[in-house]
Amino acid sequence: MGPLSVPPYTLHITWKELLLTASLLIFWNPPTTAQVTIEAQPTKLSEGKDVLLLVHNLPQNLIGYSWYKGQIMDLHHYITSYVIDTEMIVFGPAYSGRETVYSNASLLIQNVTRKDTGSYTIQIIKRGDKFKRITGHYTLYLYYGPHIPSILSSSPYYHSGEKLYLYCFADSNPPAEYSWTINGKFLQSGQELSIREITTKHSGIYGCSARNLATGSVSSAFKTIQVSGKWIPASLATGF
Repeated sequence: MGPLSVPPYTLHITWKELLLTASLLIFWNPPTTAQVTIEAQPTKLSEGKDVLLLVHNLPQNLIGYSWYKGQIMDLHHYITSYVIDTEMIVFGPAYSGRETVYSNASLLIQNVTRKDTGSYTIQIIKRGDKFKRITGHYTLYLYYGPHIPSILSSSPYYHSGEKLYLYCFADSNPPAEYSWTINGKFLQSGQELSIREITTKHSGIYGCSARNLATGSVSSAFKTIQVSGKWIPASLATGF
Protein backbone atom coordinates (compact mmCIF):
# COMPACT_ATOMS: atom_id res chain seq x y z
CA MET A 1 0.00 0.00 0.00
CA GLY A 2 1.40 3.40 -0.97
CA PRO A 3 1.48 6.46 1.27
CA LEU A 4 -1.82 7.99 2.26
CA SER A 5 -2.94 10.83 0.04
CA VAL A 6 -4.79 12.55 2.88
CA PRO A 7 -2.64 15.32 4.45
CA PRO A 8 -1.97 15.13 8.19
CA TYR A 9 -3.59 17.51 10.64
CA THR A 10 -2.38 18.72 14.00
CA LEU A 11 -4.74 17.88 16.82
CA HIS A 12 -6.39 20.85 18.54
CA ILE A 13 -8.11 19.83 21.77
CA THR A 14 -10.37 22.08 23.83
CA TRP A 15 -10.09 22.17 27.60
CA LYS A 16 -13.26 20.07 27.87
CA GLU A 17 -11.74 17.39 25.65
CA LEU A 18 -8.53 17.49 27.69
CA LEU A 19 -10.53 16.94 30.87
CA LEU A 20 -12.34 14.02 29.24
CA THR A 21 -9.09 12.44 28.07
CA ALA A 22 -7.40 12.98 31.41
CA SER A 23 -10.29 11.46 33.36
CA LEU A 24 -10.29 8.40 31.14
CA LEU A 25 -6.54 7.91 31.49
CA ILE A 26 -6.70 8.25 35.29
CA PHE A 27 -9.15 5.36 35.62
CA TRP A 28 -7.46 3.16 33.01
CA ASN A 29 -4.48 1.25 34.36
CA PRO A 30 -4.96 -2.22 32.86
CA PRO A 31 -2.36 -4.98 32.87
CA THR A 32 -0.31 -5.10 29.68
CA THR A 33 -1.21 -8.75 29.15
CA ALA A 34 -4.96 -8.12 29.07
CA GLN A 35 -6.86 -8.29 25.80
CA VAL A 36 -7.83 -5.01 24.18
CA THR A 37 -11.58 -4.42 24.48
CA ILE A 38 -13.94 -1.68 23.29
CA GLU A 39 -16.94 -0.33 25.18
CA ALA A 40 -19.59 2.08 23.90
CA GLN A 41 -20.90 4.95 26.00
CA PRO A 42 -23.86 5.14 26.07
CA THR A 43 -24.64 1.48 25.48
CA LYS A 44 -28.14 2.25 24.16
CA LEU A 45 -27.77 4.64 21.26
CA SER A 46 -30.45 6.57 19.37
CA GLU A 47 -30.30 8.54 16.12
CA GLY A 48 -28.85 12.02 16.47
CA LYS A 49 -26.94 11.21 19.68
CA ASP A 50 -23.17 11.00 20.25
CA VAL A 51 -21.31 7.82 21.13
CA LEU A 52 -17.80 7.32 22.53
CA LEU A 53 -16.01 4.05 21.79
CA LEU A 54 -13.76 3.56 24.82
CA VAL A 55 -10.68 1.38 24.40
CA HIS A 56 -9.61 -0.64 27.44
CA ASN A 57 -6.40 -2.53 28.27
CA LEU A 58 -4.00 -0.60 26.05
CA PRO A 59 -0.46 -2.03 26.04
CA GLN A 60 2.65 0.03 26.76
CA ASN A 61 5.18 1.59 24.34
CA LEU A 62 2.66 2.55 21.69
CA ILE A 63 3.28 4.36 18.42
CA GLY A 64 -0.31 5.12 17.50
CA TYR A 65 -3.79 3.89 16.59
CA SER A 66 -5.93 3.61 13.47
CA TRP A 67 -9.71 3.20 13.25
CA TYR A 68 -11.59 1.40 10.46
CA LYS A 69 -15.28 1.06 9.59
CA GLY A 70 -15.88 -2.68 9.40
CA GLN A 71 -13.41 -5.49 9.98
CA ILE A 72 -11.42 -4.99 6.78
CA MET A 73 -8.38 -2.84 7.46
CA ASP A 74 -7.71 -1.24 4.08
CA LEU A 75 -7.62 2.32 2.76
CA HIS A 76 -11.26 2.27 1.66
CA HIS A 77 -12.46 1.55 5.24
CA TYR A 78 -9.88 3.79 6.94
CA ILE A 79 -11.47 6.48 9.17
CA THR A 80 -8.70 8.18 11.11
CA SER A 81 -5.47 7.59 13.03
CA TYR A 82 -3.50 9.19 15.85
CA VAL A 83 0.31 9.33 16.09
CA ILE A 84 1.38 9.59 19.72
CA ASP A 85 4.85 11.17 19.43
CA THR A 86 3.74 14.02 17.15
CA GLU A 87 0.12 14.26 18.39
CA MET A 88 -0.89 14.15 14.75
CA ILE A 89 -4.27 13.06 13.34
CA VAL A 90 -4.69 11.76 9.80
CA PHE A 91 -8.11 11.38 8.16
CA GLY A 92 -9.00 8.62 5.71
CA PRO A 93 -11.63 8.08 2.99
CA ALA A 94 -14.18 6.72 5.53
CA TYR A 95 -13.96 9.89 7.64
CA SER A 96 -17.34 11.70 7.66
CA GLY A 97 -16.35 14.81 9.61
CA ARG A 98 -18.16 13.58 12.73
CA GLU A 99 -15.39 11.38 14.17
CA THR A 100 -12.77 12.46 16.71
CA VAL A 101 -9.92 10.22 17.86
CA TYR A 102 -8.36 10.93 21.27
CA SER A 103 -4.87 10.33 22.61
CA ASN A 104 -6.16 7.38 24.67
CA ALA A 105 -7.36 5.69 21.42
CA SER A 106 -11.06 6.34 22.02
CA LEU A 107 -13.23 7.33 19.07
CA LEU A 108 -16.09 9.82 19.36
CA ILE A 109 -18.85 9.70 16.72
CA GLN A 110 -21.25 12.64 16.77
CA ASN A 111 -24.82 12.83 15.53
CA VAL A 112 -24.99 9.14 14.64
CA THR A 113 -27.21 7.83 11.85
CA ARG A 114 -28.17 4.35 10.73
CA LYS A 115 -25.24 4.44 8.29
CA ASP A 116 -22.93 4.42 11.32
CA THR A 117 -24.15 1.03 12.56
CA GLY A 118 -21.97 -2.02 12.11
CA SER A 119 -18.49 -3.14 13.05
CA TYR A 120 -15.56 -0.91 14.00
CA THR A 121 -11.93 -2.02 14.20
CA ILE A 122 -9.00 -0.37 15.95
CA GLN A 123 -5.44 -1.25 14.98
CA ILE A 124 -2.85 -0.49 17.66
CA ILE A 125 0.83 -0.28 16.70
CA LYS A 126 3.34 -1.07 19.45
CA ARG A 127 7.09 -0.53 19.65
CA GLY A 128 9.49 -3.42 20.15
CA ASP A 129 12.18 -5.35 18.36
CA LYS A 130 9.63 -5.37 15.55
CA PHE A 131 6.49 -3.33 15.20
CA LYS A 132 3.57 -5.27 16.66
CA ARG A 133 -0.01 -4.69 15.52
CA ILE A 134 -2.92 -5.40 17.90
CA THR A 135 -6.56 -5.19 16.86
CA GLY A 136 -9.90 -4.82 18.63
CA HIS A 137 -13.46 -4.96 17.28
CA TYR A 138 -16.82 -3.54 18.29
CA THR A 139 -20.26 -3.72 16.68
CA LEU A 140 -22.33 -0.57 17.04
CA TYR A 141 -26.11 -0.96 17.27
CA LEU A 142 -28.50 1.94 16.82
CA TYR A 143 -31.98 2.24 18.28
CA TYR A 144 -34.41 4.27 16.18
CA GLY A 145 -38.07 4.79 15.49
CA PRO A 146 -40.78 4.02 15.37
CA HIS A 147 -41.40 5.98 12.20
CA ILE A 148 -44.97 6.86 11.22
CA PRO A 149 -46.83 3.54 10.76
CA SER A 150 -48.47 2.35 7.56
CA ILE A 151 -51.92 0.74 7.83
CA LEU A 152 -52.63 -1.79 5.09
CA SER A 153 -56.12 -2.98 4.15
CA SER A 154 -57.78 -4.42 1.07
CA SER A 155 -60.24 -1.51 0.84
CA PRO A 156 -61.60 1.37 2.93
CA TYR A 157 -65.15 0.25 2.06
CA TYR A 158 -66.84 -2.90 3.34
CA HIS A 159 -70.28 -4.50 3.52
CA SER A 160 -71.79 -6.02 6.64
CA GLY A 161 -70.84 -9.66 7.03
CA GLU A 162 -67.43 -9.28 5.37
CA LYS A 163 -64.14 -9.86 7.15
CA LEU A 164 -62.10 -6.80 8.13
CA TYR A 165 -58.34 -7.26 8.13
CA LEU A 166 -55.86 -4.47 8.92
CA TYR A 167 -52.08 -4.72 9.19
CA CYS A 168 -49.78 -2.10 10.73
CA PHE A 169 -46.04 -1.66 10.25
CA ALA A 170 -43.56 0.96 11.46
CA ASP A 171 -39.80 0.97 10.82
CA SER A 172 -38.24 0.56 14.25
CA ASN A 173 -35.25 -0.98 16.01
CA PRO A 174 -35.93 -2.86 18.18
CA PRO A 175 -39.28 -3.86 16.64
CA ALA A 176 -42.20 -1.79 17.86
CA GLU A 177 -45.15 -2.92 19.96
CA TYR A 178 -48.56 -2.18 18.41
CA SER A 179 -52.06 -1.33 19.63
CA TRP A 180 -55.34 -0.53 17.86
CA THR A 181 -58.13 1.93 18.58
CA ILE A 182 -61.46 2.79 16.95
CA ASN A 183 -62.71 6.34 17.33
CA GLY A 184 -60.17 6.80 20.13
CA LYS A 185 -61.24 3.69 22.12
CA PHE A 186 -58.80 0.84 22.68
CA LEU A 187 -59.54 -2.33 20.68
CA GLN A 188 -56.60 -4.69 21.06
CA SER A 189 -52.82 -5.10 21.02
CA GLY A 190 -50.83 -6.64 18.19
CA GLN A 191 -49.69 -5.84 14.68
CA GLU A 192 -52.79 -7.32 13.02
CA LEU A 193 -56.46 -6.49 13.52
CA SER A 194 -59.04 -8.96 12.28
CA ILE A 195 -62.85 -8.90 12.68
CA ARG A 196 -64.58 -11.93 11.15
CA GLU A 197 -68.01 -10.43 10.41
CA ILE A 198 -68.23 -6.68 10.56
CA THR A 199 -71.40 -4.62 10.81
CA THR A 200 -72.18 -0.94 10.32
CA LYS A 201 -71.24 -0.30 13.94
CA HIS A 202 -67.63 -1.09 12.96
CA SER A 203 -67.47 2.03 10.79
CA GLY A 204 -65.11 4.65 12.13
CA ILE A 205 -61.54 5.87 12.40
CA TYR A 206 -59.08 3.08 13.13
CA GLY A 207 -55.81 4.05 14.75
CA CYS A 208 -52.57 2.10 15.01
CA SER A 209 -49.96 3.15 17.58
CA ALA A 210 -46.39 1.84 17.46
CA ARG A 211 -44.21 2.09 20.57
CA ASN A 212 -40.45 1.53 20.81
CA LEU A 213 -39.59 0.57 24.38
CA ALA A 214 -35.89 1.32 23.86
CA THR A 215 -36.30 4.87 22.55
CA GLY A 216 -39.52 5.61 24.44
CA SER A 217 -41.07 7.04 21.27
CA VAL A 218 -44.61 6.48 19.99
CA SER A 219 -45.96 7.08 16.47
CA SER A 220 -49.54 6.72 15.27
CA ALA A 221 -51.47 6.51 12.01
CA PHE A 222 -55.20 6.49 11.26
CA LYS A 223 -57.49 5.05 8.58
CA THR A 224 -61.22 5.60 8.03
CA ILE A 225 -63.26 2.45 7.42
CA GLN A 226 -66.86 2.64 6.18
CA VAL A 227 -69.21 -0.35 6.49
CA SER A 228 -72.52 -0.36 4.62
CA GLY A 229 -75.41 -2.85 4.67
CA LYS A 230 -75.10 -6.32 3.26
CA TRP A 231 -74.43 -6.51 -0.46
CA ILE A 232 -77.37 -7.89 -2.47
CA PRO A 233 -76.78 -9.13 -6.03
CA ALA A 234 -78.62 -7.09 -8.67
CA SER A 235 -80.50 -10.17 -9.91
CA LEU A 236 -82.00 -10.76 -6.45
CA ALA A 237 -82.75 -7.10 -5.89
CA THR A 238 -84.76 -6.88 -9.19
CA GLY A 239 -86.35 -10.30 -8.84
CA PHE A 240 -84.71 -11.75 -11.99
